[in-house]
Amino acid sequence: MAVSTGLAGIGEAQSSAIPRRKFGRHSDEVSILGIGGHHLGSAATEEDAIAILHEAVDNGINFCDNAWEYNDHRSEEWMGKALAGGYRDKVFLMSKVCTHGRDASVAMQMLEESLQRLGTDHLDLWQIHAVVYDNDPDLAYRKGGVVEALDRAKQQGKVRYTGFTGHKDPRIHRRMIEMGYAWDSVQFPINAFDAQFRSFQQVVLPEALKRRIAVLGMKPLNGDGAPFHKGDVKLTPEQALRYAMSVPGVTTTITGMDSIGVLRQNLAIAKGFQPLERSEMEGIVAAVQPFAGDGRFEVYKTSLRYDDVVTRQMHEQPLAGAHS
Repeated sequence: MAVSTGLAGIGEAQSSAIPRRKFGRHSDEVSILGIGGHHLGSAATEEDAIAILHEAVDNGINFCDNAWEYNDHRSEEWMGKALAGGYRDKVFLMSKVCTHGRDASVAMQMLEESLQRLGTDHLDLWQIHAVVYDNDPDLAYRKGGVVEALDRAKQQGKVRYTGFTGHKDPRIHRRMIEMGYAWDSVQFPINAFDAQFRSFQQVVLPEALKRRIAVLGMKPLNGDGAPFHKGDVKLTPEQALRYAMSVPGVTTTITGMDSIGVLRQNLAIAKGFQPLERSEMEGIVAAVQPFAGDGRFEVYKTSLRYDDVVTRQMHEQPLAGAHS
Protein backbone atom coordinates (compact mmCIF):
# COMPACT_ATOMS: atom_id res chain seq x y z
CA MET A 1 0.00 0.00 0.00
CA ALA A 2 1.43 3.37 -1.00
CA VAL A 3 1.99 5.90 1.73
CA SER A 4 1.47 9.58 0.87
CA THR A 5 3.64 12.32 2.30
CA GLY A 6 2.31 14.43 5.14
CA LEU A 7 1.87 17.47 2.89
CA ALA A 8 -0.07 15.51 0.29
CA GLY A 9 -2.26 14.05 2.97
CA ILE A 10 -3.05 17.47 4.35
CA GLY A 11 -3.86 18.77 0.88
CA GLU A 12 -6.17 15.86 0.16
CA ALA A 13 -7.95 16.35 3.47
CA GLN A 14 -8.45 20.04 2.82
CA SER A 15 -9.69 19.56 -0.75
CA SER A 16 -12.23 16.95 0.35
CA ALA A 17 -13.44 18.79 3.43
CA ILE A 18 -16.91 20.28 3.70
CA PRO A 19 -16.45 24.07 3.73
CA ARG A 20 -17.68 26.09 6.69
CA ARG A 21 -19.05 29.61 6.85
CA LYS A 22 -19.36 32.15 9.62
CA PHE A 23 -22.61 32.14 11.55
CA GLY A 24 -23.77 35.65 10.77
CA ARG A 25 -22.03 38.30 12.87
CA HIS A 26 -20.62 35.69 15.26
CA SER A 27 -17.32 33.83 15.14
CA ASP A 28 -18.83 30.32 15.07
CA GLU A 29 -18.42 28.45 11.82
CA VAL A 30 -20.93 25.91 10.52
CA SER A 31 -20.84 23.45 7.65
CA ILE A 32 -22.45 24.59 4.41
CA LEU A 33 -24.66 21.48 4.58
CA GLY A 34 -26.92 20.86 7.57
CA ILE A 35 -28.78 17.71 8.53
CA GLY A 36 -32.56 18.12 8.77
CA GLY A 37 -34.16 16.87 11.97
CA HIS A 38 -37.57 16.08 10.51
CA HIS A 39 -36.22 13.57 8.02
CA LEU A 40 -33.83 12.09 10.58
CA GLY A 41 -36.89 11.15 12.63
CA SER A 42 -38.34 9.53 9.50
CA ALA A 43 -35.48 7.07 9.09
CA ALA A 44 -36.43 3.41 8.99
CA THR A 45 -35.25 2.74 12.54
CA GLU A 46 -33.63 4.46 15.49
CA GLU A 47 -30.40 2.62 14.69
CA ASP A 48 -30.50 3.98 11.13
CA ALA A 49 -30.99 7.53 12.41
CA ILE A 50 -28.01 7.19 14.75
CA ALA A 51 -25.84 5.78 11.93
CA ILE A 52 -26.85 8.65 9.62
CA LEU A 53 -25.94 11.32 12.12
CA HIS A 54 -22.66 9.67 13.08
CA GLU A 55 -21.54 9.32 9.48
CA ALA A 56 -22.62 12.89 8.74
CA VAL A 57 -20.62 14.33 11.63
CA ASP A 58 -17.62 12.09 10.96
CA ASN A 59 -17.55 13.50 7.43
CA GLY A 60 -17.69 17.15 8.43
CA ILE A 61 -21.35 18.12 8.84
CA ASN A 62 -21.65 20.02 12.11
CA PHE A 63 -25.03 21.77 11.79
CA CYS A 64 -27.94 19.81 13.28
CA ASP A 65 -31.52 21.02 12.80
CA ASN A 66 -34.51 19.91 14.87
CA ALA A 67 -37.80 21.06 16.42
CA TRP A 68 -39.79 20.31 19.56
CA GLU A 69 -42.73 18.95 17.54
CA TYR A 70 -41.02 16.94 14.79
CA ASN A 71 -42.47 13.44 14.47
CA ASP A 72 -44.22 13.68 17.84
CA HIS A 73 -40.81 14.37 19.50
CA ARG A 74 -39.14 11.30 17.95
CA SER A 75 -36.70 13.46 15.96
CA GLU A 76 -35.28 15.04 19.11
CA GLU A 77 -35.20 11.71 20.96
CA TRP A 78 -33.29 9.93 18.20
CA MET A 79 -30.91 12.84 17.67
CA GLY A 80 -30.25 12.96 21.41
CA LYS A 81 -29.27 9.30 21.42
CA ALA A 82 -27.02 9.87 18.40
CA LEU A 83 -25.29 12.81 20.08
CA ALA A 84 -24.32 10.78 23.14
CA GLY A 85 -20.78 9.51 23.51
CA GLY A 86 -19.02 12.74 22.55
CA TYR A 87 -20.90 13.74 19.40
CA ARG A 88 -22.69 16.63 21.10
CA ASP A 89 -19.41 18.52 21.41
CA LYS A 90 -18.80 18.18 17.67
CA VAL A 91 -21.96 19.88 16.45
CA PHE A 92 -23.76 23.21 16.34
CA LEU A 93 -27.11 22.08 17.72
CA MET A 94 -30.35 23.84 16.86
CA SER A 95 -33.93 23.14 17.83
CA LYS A 96 -37.13 25.12 17.49
CA VAL A 97 -39.79 26.19 19.96
CA CYS A 98 -43.36 25.53 18.87
CA THR A 99 -45.53 27.97 20.83
CA HIS A 100 -47.39 29.19 17.72
CA GLY A 101 -48.77 32.20 19.56
CA ARG A 102 -48.67 30.91 23.14
CA ASP A 103 -46.76 32.69 25.84
CA ALA A 104 -43.22 32.61 27.18
CA SER A 105 -43.98 30.15 29.99
CA VAL A 106 -45.02 27.52 27.43
CA ALA A 107 -41.83 28.21 25.48
CA MET A 108 -39.62 27.71 28.53
CA GLN A 109 -41.30 24.39 29.31
CA MET A 110 -40.74 23.29 25.71
CA LEU A 111 -37.09 24.26 26.00
CA GLU A 112 -36.64 22.04 29.06
CA GLU A 113 -38.25 19.15 27.20
CA SER A 114 -36.07 19.68 24.13
CA LEU A 115 -32.90 19.79 26.24
CA GLN A 116 -33.87 16.58 27.99
CA ARG A 117 -34.64 14.73 24.77
CA LEU A 118 -31.46 15.99 23.09
CA GLY A 119 -29.35 15.06 26.10
CA THR A 120 -27.72 18.47 26.51
CA ASP A 121 -27.67 21.39 28.93
CA HIS A 122 -27.83 24.03 26.19
CA LEU A 123 -28.68 24.68 22.56
CA ASP A 124 -26.36 26.56 20.25
CA LEU A 125 -29.42 27.96 18.50
CA TRP A 126 -33.09 28.14 19.52
CA GLN A 127 -35.53 29.32 16.89
CA ILE A 128 -39.23 30.16 16.81
CA HIS A 129 -40.77 27.52 14.56
CA ALA A 130 -43.11 28.20 11.65
CA VAL A 131 -43.79 31.92 11.68
CA VAL A 132 -46.32 31.55 8.87
CA TYR A 133 -49.48 33.52 9.70
CA ASP A 134 -49.92 37.27 9.39
CA ASN A 135 -50.50 37.71 13.13
CA ASP A 136 -47.51 35.60 14.20
CA PRO A 137 -45.12 38.58 14.52
CA ASP A 138 -47.56 40.41 16.81
CA LEU A 139 -48.07 37.27 18.92
CA ALA A 140 -44.31 36.73 19.20
CA TYR A 141 -43.45 40.31 20.17
CA ARG A 142 -46.38 40.93 22.54
CA LYS A 143 -45.78 41.33 26.27
CA GLY A 144 -45.29 37.84 27.68
CA GLY A 145 -44.76 36.40 24.20
CA VAL A 146 -42.17 33.97 22.94
CA VAL A 147 -39.58 36.68 22.22
CA GLU A 148 -39.32 37.24 25.98
CA ALA A 149 -38.55 33.52 26.36
CA LEU A 150 -35.67 33.82 23.89
CA ASP A 151 -33.99 36.46 26.05
CA ARG A 152 -34.72 34.55 29.26
CA ALA A 153 -33.15 31.39 27.84
CA LYS A 154 -30.04 33.31 26.83
CA GLN A 155 -29.75 34.87 30.28
CA GLN A 156 -30.02 31.42 31.88
CA GLY A 157 -27.24 30.05 29.67
CA LYS A 158 -29.52 27.44 28.10
CA VAL A 159 -29.37 29.00 24.64
CA ARG A 160 -26.49 30.77 22.89
CA TYR A 161 -28.25 32.23 19.86
CA THR A 162 -31.85 32.83 18.78
CA GLY A 163 -33.73 33.05 15.49
CA PHE A 164 -36.97 32.23 13.71
CA THR A 165 -38.17 30.13 10.79
CA GLY A 166 -41.01 29.98 8.31
CA HIS A 167 -41.88 28.95 4.79
CA LYS A 168 -45.11 30.75 3.89
CA ASP A 169 -44.69 34.42 3.03
CA PRO A 170 -41.54 36.56 2.86
CA ARG A 171 -43.52 39.64 3.98
CA ILE A 172 -44.02 38.00 7.39
CA HIS A 173 -40.30 37.31 7.72
CA ARG A 174 -39.41 40.85 6.79
CA ARG A 175 -41.85 42.19 9.39
CA MET A 176 -40.34 39.94 12.07
CA ILE A 177 -36.95 41.48 11.28
CA GLU A 178 -38.18 45.07 11.00
CA MET A 179 -39.95 44.90 14.38
CA GLY A 180 -36.50 45.20 15.86
CA TYR A 181 -35.36 42.11 17.79
CA ALA A 182 -31.63 41.39 17.42
CA TRP A 183 -32.01 38.08 15.62
CA ASP A 184 -28.96 35.86 15.28
CA SER A 185 -30.47 33.76 12.49
CA VAL A 186 -33.40 33.44 10.14
CA GLN A 187 -34.45 30.31 8.24
CA PHE A 188 -36.47 30.16 5.02
CA PRO A 189 -36.76 28.28 1.69
CA ILE A 190 -33.99 28.81 -0.83
CA ASN A 191 -34.25 27.10 -4.19
CA ALA A 192 -34.46 27.99 -7.88
CA PHE A 193 -38.26 28.14 -7.75
CA ASP A 194 -38.31 30.57 -4.80
CA ALA A 195 -36.34 33.03 -6.90
CA GLN A 196 -39.50 33.54 -9.00
CA PHE A 197 -42.50 33.20 -6.68
CA ARG A 198 -43.12 35.04 -3.38
CA SER A 199 -39.37 35.14 -3.17
CA PHE A 200 -37.60 34.96 0.18
CA GLN A 201 -34.36 35.46 -1.69
CA GLN A 202 -35.55 38.78 -3.07
CA VAL A 203 -37.41 40.09 -0.01
CA VAL A 204 -35.77 38.63 3.12
CA LEU A 205 -32.18 37.77 2.22
CA PRO A 206 -31.05 41.39 1.69
CA GLU A 207 -32.60 42.48 5.00
CA ALA A 208 -30.87 39.66 6.85
CA LEU A 209 -27.48 40.35 5.31
CA LYS A 210 -27.77 44.06 6.06
CA ARG A 211 -28.14 43.19 9.75
CA ARG A 212 -25.51 40.39 9.62
CA ILE A 213 -28.12 37.78 10.53
CA ALA A 214 -27.11 34.20 9.68
CA VAL A 215 -29.24 32.88 6.80
CA LEU A 216 -30.28 29.23 7.03
CA GLY A 217 -31.63 27.85 3.78
CA MET A 218 -34.16 25.03 3.71
CA LYS A 219 -36.23 23.09 1.17
CA PRO A 220 -33.52 23.05 -1.52
CA LEU A 221 -35.45 20.17 -3.14
CA ASN A 222 -38.81 21.93 -2.71
CA GLY A 223 -39.81 19.97 0.38
CA ASP A 224 -40.94 16.74 -1.25
CA GLY A 225 -38.81 16.61 -4.41
CA ALA A 226 -41.90 16.95 -6.62
CA PRO A 227 -40.15 18.81 -9.48
CA PHE A 228 -37.74 15.94 -9.98
CA HIS A 229 -40.56 13.49 -10.69
CA LYS A 230 -41.98 15.60 -13.51
CA GLY A 231 -40.24 14.88 -16.77
CA ASP A 232 -40.53 18.31 -18.35
CA VAL A 233 -38.80 20.09 -15.46
CA LYS A 234 -35.18 19.97 -16.56
CA LEU A 235 -33.52 20.02 -13.16
CA THR A 236 -31.66 17.33 -11.25
CA PRO A 237 -31.54 17.04 -7.45
CA GLU A 238 -27.80 17.69 -7.60
CA GLN A 239 -28.33 20.91 -9.56
CA ALA A 240 -31.01 21.99 -7.09
CA LEU A 241 -28.80 21.41 -4.06
CA ARG A 242 -25.81 23.07 -5.69
CA TYR A 243 -27.96 26.09 -6.54
CA ALA A 244 -29.19 26.46 -2.97
CA MET A 245 -25.69 26.14 -1.53
CA SER A 246 -24.38 28.74 -4.00
CA VAL A 247 -26.81 31.57 -3.22
CA PRO A 248 -24.58 34.41 -1.93
CA GLY A 249 -24.99 35.10 1.78
CA VAL A 250 -26.41 31.71 2.78
CA THR A 251 -24.69 30.27 5.84
CA THR A 252 -25.88 26.67 5.59
CA THR A 253 -28.37 24.65 3.57
CA ILE A 254 -30.50 22.29 5.64
CA THR A 255 -31.81 19.26 3.82
CA GLY A 256 -33.48 16.02 4.76
CA MET A 257 -31.39 12.84 4.85
CA ASP A 258 -33.38 9.82 5.99
CA SER A 259 -31.00 7.13 4.70
CA ILE A 260 -27.28 6.50 4.41
CA GLY A 261 -27.66 6.50 0.63
CA VAL A 262 -29.11 10.02 0.53
CA LEU A 263 -26.51 11.23 3.02
CA ARG A 264 -23.66 9.94 0.89
CA GLN A 265 -25.05 11.56 -2.25
CA ASN A 266 -25.15 14.89 -0.43
CA LEU A 267 -21.71 14.44 1.09
CA ALA A 268 -20.30 13.93 -2.41
CA ILE A 269 -21.72 17.32 -3.41
CA ALA A 270 -20.66 19.15 -0.25
CA LYS A 271 -17.07 17.93 0.02
CA GLY A 272 -14.75 20.46 -1.57
CA PHE A 273 -17.79 22.43 -2.74
CA GLN A 274 -17.27 25.45 -4.96
CA PRO A 275 -20.23 27.79 -5.60
CA LEU A 276 -21.74 27.78 -9.08
CA GLU A 277 -20.86 30.61 -11.40
CA ARG A 278 -23.47 33.32 -11.77
CA SER A 279 -24.18 32.20 -15.34
CA GLU A 280 -24.81 28.65 -14.16
CA MET A 281 -27.26 29.84 -11.50
CA GLU A 282 -29.06 32.02 -14.03
CA GLY A 283 -29.32 29.00 -16.33
CA ILE A 284 -30.96 26.91 -13.59
CA VAL A 285 -33.43 29.68 -12.80
CA ALA A 286 -34.27 30.00 -16.50
CA ALA A 287 -34.77 26.25 -16.83
CA VAL A 288 -37.45 26.15 -14.14
CA GLN A 289 -39.04 29.51 -14.98
CA PRO A 290 -41.97 28.01 -16.94
CA PHE A 291 -43.00 26.05 -13.82
CA ALA A 292 -42.10 28.53 -11.08
CA GLY A 293 -44.44 31.47 -11.45
CA ASP A 294 -47.60 29.95 -9.94
CA GLY A 295 -46.15 28.16 -6.90
CA ARG A 296 -47.18 24.68 -8.03
CA PHE A 297 -43.89 23.27 -6.71
CA GLU A 298 -43.87 25.43 -3.57
CA VAL A 299 -47.07 24.29 -1.90
CA TYR A 300 -45.56 25.13 1.50
CA LYS A 301 -46.23 28.76 0.47
CA THR A 302 -49.73 28.27 -0.89
CA SER A 303 -51.44 25.68 1.33
CA LEU A 304 -51.63 24.20 4.84
CA ARG A 305 -49.86 21.04 3.74
CA TYR A 306 -46.57 21.85 5.47
CA ASP A 307 -48.06 23.40 8.59
CA ASP A 308 -47.50 21.01 11.49
CA VAL A 309 -50.37 19.83 13.68
CA VAL A 310 -49.66 22.18 16.58
CA THR A 311 -49.32 25.12 14.17
CA ARG A 312 -52.79 24.45 12.83
CA GLN A 313 -54.32 23.79 16.21
CA MET A 314 -53.15 27.08 17.69
CA HIS A 315 -54.49 29.00 14.70
CA GLU A 316 -57.68 26.92 14.50
CA GLN A 317 -56.92 25.70 10.99
CA PRO A 318 -58.16 22.39 9.46
CA LEU A 319 -56.13 19.38 10.61
CA ALA A 320 -56.78 16.99 7.72
CA GLY A 321 -53.50 15.94 6.12
CA ALA A 322 -51.30 17.69 8.69
CA HIS A 323 -47.82 16.35 9.36
CA SER A 324 -47.65 14.47 12.65
